[in-house]
Amino acid sequence: MSQQVEIELTEVLREAREQARFLGELGVETVDLPATKIAQAPEALQTKPSQSQVRDATPSQKTAPQRLAPPEALFEGLAPARPVFPRATEALEDIWRDIGDCTRCGLCEGRTQVVNTHGNHSARLMFVGEAPGADEDAQGKPFVGRAGQLLTKIIEAMGIKREEVIIGNVNRCRPPGNRQPTLEEAAICRPFLFREIAVLQPEVIVVMGNTALRNLLEVREGITRVRGKFQDFRGIKVMPTFHPAYLLRDPSKKKETWEDLKMVRDYLQTNPPKPKS
Repeated sequence: MSQQVEIELTEVLREAREQARFLGELGVETVDLPATKIAQAPEALQTKPSQSQVRDATPSQKTAPQRLAPPEALFEGLAPARPVFPRATEALEDIWRDIGDCTRCGLCEGRTQVVNTHGNHSARLMFVGEAPGADEDAQGKPFVGRAGQLLTKIIEAMGIKREEVIIGNVNRCRPPGNRQPTLEEAAICRPFLFREIAVLQPEVIVVMGNTALRNLLEVREGITRVRGKFQDFRGIKVMPTFHPAYLLRDPSKKKETWEDLKMVRDYLQTNPPKPKS
């Protein structure tokens, strides 16, 4: 097996492991695969003739060297490494009931209440932030404080009512002092967001700030590097942009944020709504 084939096989296996982890976070326990028949082992795995067989063969018996089978042939019939979200078999209320009065991480000790995703369950557009602040912790709804008021103005500037979108966070409990959630805290809470997205199936998700960006797309780059460009998350368009709380600290970034959200607005206006699967 050539070094290039080994590299490609390693990449396929890595993506398969990533997909398995992703489905596990969604709560998927089994995956039904189409029945396939293996008629013949890929050439890359076939037994090669011995040196004596090659040496003793007559010119008429010798055959042209065979090509190695592409690595994807080993996984023929399997689902693609990065499919769209599987069809959800639960409702948002089921997810929230599962979350309950959550005590899965230490953030439960200082919160007032769990703040779940809120808005239009049929929304084409979803906004995802970092975690609740003091106002959200008190009212039980995401983005109702100063940053939320700014977000509402931005949404209305797009020609959309806030009631037409849905808004959530990676974490549902307020971190002490509004600090950034730790990697462990985000990893514990993130699967519930993934399950919600699978139910909602929005056409566009706006991720606001680095925490939301890195937990949804798992990229190392920050918002400044990737903002203004549509990304893909399991078949859903994602637009990274600055968090409204950051805009309150640095109003000069409002212009760039507006440019990002105009692209989202234009996409929604020029593309008809997609049927929910």
